[in-house]
Amino acid sequence: MKLLNQRVIVLGAGRSGRAAAALALREGASVEVHDTSERIDGLPEGVQAVPNASETTAATAACDLLVISPGIDGESAFAQAYARQAGEMIGEIELAYRFYDGRIVAITGTNGKTTTTELVQRILDQAGLSCVACGNYGVPFAEVVLQEHVPAAVALEVSSFQLETIDRFHPDVVIWLNFSADHMDRYPDLASYKKAKLRVFENLDAQNHIVVRAGEEIGEQTATQHSFSTENAADYRLEDGWICHHGHPVLDLSVTRLRGLHNAENAMAAFAACSCLGVNVGDATESLRGFAPPLHRCELIRTLDGVEYINDSKATNLHALDSALRSQLRPIVLIAGGKQKGLDYSSLIPRLKETTKAIVVFGEIAECLAETFAPVNEQVPVCIASSLEDAVERSAALSGYGDTVLFSPGTSSFDMFNGYEERGDAFRSIVASMK
Repeated sequence: MKLLNQRVIVLGAGRSGRAAAALALREGASVEVHDTSERIDGLPEGVQAVPNASETTAATAACDLLVISPGIDGESAFAQAYARQAGEMIGEIELAYRFYDGRIVAITGTNGKTTTTELVQRILDQAGLSCVACGNYGVPFAEVVLQEHVPAAVALEVSSFQLETIDRFHPDVVIWLNFSADHMDRYPDLASYKKAKLRVFENLDAQNHIVVRAGEEIGEQTATQHSFSTENAADYRLEDGWICHHGHPVLDLSVTRLRGLHNAENAMAAFAACSCLGVNVGDATESLRGFAPPLHRCELIRTLDGVEYINDSKATNLHALDSALRSQLRPIVLIAGGKQKGLDYSSLIPRLKETTKAIVVFGEIAECLAETFAPVNEQVPVCIASSLEDAVERSAALSGYGDTVLFSPGTSSFDMFNGYEERGDAFRSIVASMK
């Protein structure tokens, strides 16, 4: 791709937008960053800032290439006004791909992406193939391409938003972890959300590999497939704490600090993907020694009076909540709630019947959840809390020795917090202060 003397407009001044601007500038383009905010800071020297961007601004913004940030819906009137003036519209992932020559392991799915991305990065690094975790997690892909010493491989977490704007993007290995309802505030229906996810396979051929959870429907694919599961028949399975490949033990999970069946599946997927790039068992085992999942993902905060307090604030959808419930071995007092995203929580009732002894709900969706969860069991109280502090206090009162208080909201945090990290930090602080 040649950008010399081309006019490039980057739509969105977030971190990925700034990285895309810097990459286009390096390649000799004339670069502008347009954003709806009143002020744009932190742009590379030589990049022009255009604040207060609007459909009116777009009318005079003809360009050779439009790079749109993932937080902006490409089908919105705002984005389309710019697209009509552009020779081509792509996203930052696609732009970075066109200037990267290394190996790519692309990780997608509704849940588990971040943990799996970290696992892939650690395994490949230990095996001597320099690797950076990037994309939807870590640093933007374009920042990696701009590094003085570009890594030989990337563990690239890709979201549905980022996949909407790919074109030639062609990873060596794709990990498809799972699929369930999410982002229904962005997509008109579940089929549209899945269609965006499935774009990750568009350019694969018979030389590539797909690592997929057994039972997932991904359509006909030409790439070689490798399956994993803790529940169904698969190439990679969990047996007595070991990941086994066609029945042969290959990785001892006890060397890690990973908890739960969902994390066992994340480890299977990462190991399978790295095996496709030639990594051996010894390297994988050593790289995962002592590995703990990222914060806010089934994170054990403390044990108080025999009760475990688990922070799973990253659970922002149904599948993540279901995975957290499935992963615990103790009776659960569940704390759930947050922003109303239009999801149908009734599908969780069978799992809640199996695992919970009490449920505490809070946030914008509290009353809706209380009504939905009421049929779980007459013996399982469902309480509405006025705040997260109140939810923790009520959960402590409802739990006893040998139980788990599981903070797994099942929806996003933007009704009360600025993100799942802030929400999880608040839960951690509240629990740490308990006596």
